[in-house]
Amino acid sequence: MNKNKFSIVKRAQSFTYAGRGLAVFLKGTHNVWIHVFVFFCVLLAGFYFQITKTDWCMIIIVSGMVFVSEAFNTAIEIDIDLTSPEYHPFAKDTKDVAAGAVLLSTITAIIVGFIIFIPYF
Repeated sequence: MNKNKFSIVKRAQSFTYAGRGLAVFLKGTHNVWIHVFVFFCVLLAGFYFQITKTDWCMIIIVSGMVFVSEAFNTAIEIDIDLTSPEYHPFAKDTKDVAAGAVLLSTITAIIVGFIIFIPYF
């Protein structure tokens, strides 16, 4: 049997694994709930101010970027904790760089949010 053969069942299983990954992410990452709260507030503001479709697209893109960077950061932290349980400066650097990526994406989202919402105030 060819291991690389396309299989609907295997594709369906991959969604199951991805769903489990999202559950691990949501259960194990405290900062994601801050992002969820802020995202919910931004959604409310978007509906209240009736922002344009282009603005909605930008909000969705930068919000997705924040969630994706936080998910990658969590995955990196899980892996580093497994592979380097003792303190190592490279492990610390890896975790700090991943956290820095989350910060960069969050700052970008904040700037986009200001550009979109400041005119309404």
